[in-house]
Amino acid sequence: MFWTISTLTVLIVSVVSAGILIPQILLVAFRKELFDLPDERKIHRSAVPRLGGMAFAPVVFFSISLVLGASIALGYDTLYQEVIGNMQSVSLVISAVIMLYLVGLADDLIGVKYRAKFVVQIICALLLVGAGMSLSHFHGALFIDTLPFWLAIPFTILLVVFVINAINLIDGVDGLASGLTGIALLFYGVIFCLLHEYIYALVAFSTLGTVIPFFYYNVFGKAEKQKKIFMGDTGALTIGLLLCFLSLKLCTCDTDAILSANPLVVAFAPLLVPCFDVVRVFMRRIRNHKNPFMPDKTHIHHKMIGIGLNQRVTMISILLISVAFSSISIFLSSYMDVNLLLLLDLTVWILFNMWLTKKNRTNGIK
Repeated sequence: MFWTISTLTVLIVSVVSAGILIPQILLVAFRKELFDLPDERKIHRSAVPRLGGMAFAPVVFFSISLVLGASIALGYDTLYQEVIGNMQSVSLVISAVIMLYLVGLADDLIGVKYRAKFVVQIICALLLVGAGMSLSHFHGALFIDTLPFWLAIPFTILLVVFVINAINLIDGVDGLASGLTGIALLFYGVIFCLLHEYIYALVAFSTLGTVIPFFYYNVFGKAEKQKKIFMGDTGALTIGLLLCFLSLKLCTCDTDAILSANPLVVAFAPLLVPCFDVVRVFMRRIRNHKNPFMPDKTHIHHKMIGIGLNQRVTMISILLISVAFSSISIFLSSYMDVNLLLLLDLTVWILFNMWLTKKNRTNGIK
């Protein structure tokens, strides 16, 4: 009962706190004219603030700290003991989140070179490794069971940097990045609760609580009424890092206790759509002798808009695709070899994108 109340409380506190903070960020952004201006590669046509992510890390830390302090004041030390028992992980993850949050904020305000952002992301990945989040067990994926420690560290760093940028790059349509991450956070929160890993469930639900009000302002807010906002790099980088933290932790858990599915698939299935999309886009740019880190309009949401769908339908469609991909992959991992499942997922994704590309060319879009 204690953990149920704590989880619901942290979610409610996050929703209310972000719901109060985001309008204040909007007010400051419009008064100081801190806008994301439209250009040829962007879909929006109005000046919109991109500082919504400013609310994310402070609200997450505030909601968890408030629930922790309140539980101690009421004579319950269960949460306190959990935090103390995971102090190494907690302190290093907080350090990583603050570091990446500040870099994202600087990028949204004055701009930061992508090389500098990569260096900081690598440092943050090292902090996650120090927190005990290295991916050393592949559970049969790529025909690998266990990686030696010296190889698991660089692979984990590469994976963290990749996922963070995948979340950042999928943020191209109203509600898409927040919707995809919201679904993933809800999934992780529920799974951690079922596994009795409650401290990680609190992180997932507190982060979800910040995403919900942002989703409302991002999707339903009107720029002409000064109610619309983007998450910017501050939000995308912060959420991406927290998703890495939760997914890597889930890889170390015994998911057989609640699901007879491959733990690696359970951990990363909610991130398949943004990860598959960024791999395809990067490979296309490299094939065309372009810088893979320079933005263009070849992401899945651009292609779906190119076939005539509006932003809202595009967003909903991709969210449904993500839910379907995640659910089916987790289900099939109980019955299929993980490598065959990965091959099947890639084949379906490639065929779907080939169909979208063909439809775009028919409409005269490259």
